Amino acid sequence: MKAVITVRTKKYSINLNDALDISMPLKGDKSNVNAWYVGAPVIEPHTDGDFVGLVSEGSSVNFNNISFNPHAHGTHTECVGHITEKFVSVNQKLKQFFFLAEVITIAPEKIGDDFVISKKQLQYALGKKKREAVVIRTIPNLEDKIGAQYSNTNPPYLLEEGAVFLREKGVEHLLIDLPSVDKEKDDGKLVSHKAFWNFEGKIRENATITEFIYVANTIEDGTYFLNLQVAPFENDASPSRPVLYKIEE
Repeated sequence: MKAVITVRTKKYSINLNDALDISMPLKGDKSNVNAWYVGAPVIEPHTDGDFVGLVSEGSSVNFNNISFNPHAHGTHTECVGHITEKFVSVNQKLKQFFFLAEVITIAPEKIGDDFVISKKQLQYALGKKKREAVVIRTIPNLEDKIGAQYSNTNPPYLLEEGAVFLREKGVEHLLIDLPSVDKEKDDGKLVSHKAFWNFEGKIRENATITEFIYVANTIEDGTYFLNLQVAPFENDASPSRPVLYKIEE
């Protein structure tokens, strides 16, 4: 099935049958991706007295409880409520779900003991392109990212200058395959989060950051349509499933 989407009077054709999922699955064990010093997510049958929510144990249905943290356990989309005293829900702020997106691949550069994504790298990758969303794949890009244990590993991150560049370029939705756009241990400064959301100015409440994506190597750099859907949690962040669609000529 095909669809035609109009952005600023220009029409684009996409094939809805050719979806490229860039989310990570959530698994209830230690093989699940993990960060921020929390235990693994848990998916287990609900029990109540003699009731066990498993068909294999005699129940009429499978009836699981799920315990996880959206920031630590997989693909999630967050709004500025992640860093504000006032409660702000991503479910209330994200009301549009299709965006013109650019997929770029960047090899973080080493500065001191850190690997970082710089403004210069983003400038080179994006050039003069104007996009509503930017999807950043970092290399090396091995499948073990899906089960990586990031706590206390000082993963790569985005420099503040890069976040400012993306904000000033008009990028509303930033997606990245890392646990965070900020350094793992930065004394709570969160400079890239704050820069992207313009925290010290007119806050961009409709802008989002999606972390822990996984962009397979079979997906080429270039322009796509992004369908960014979140579970309707009233929370600063929610599990999400970003899906890319190739644009047909």
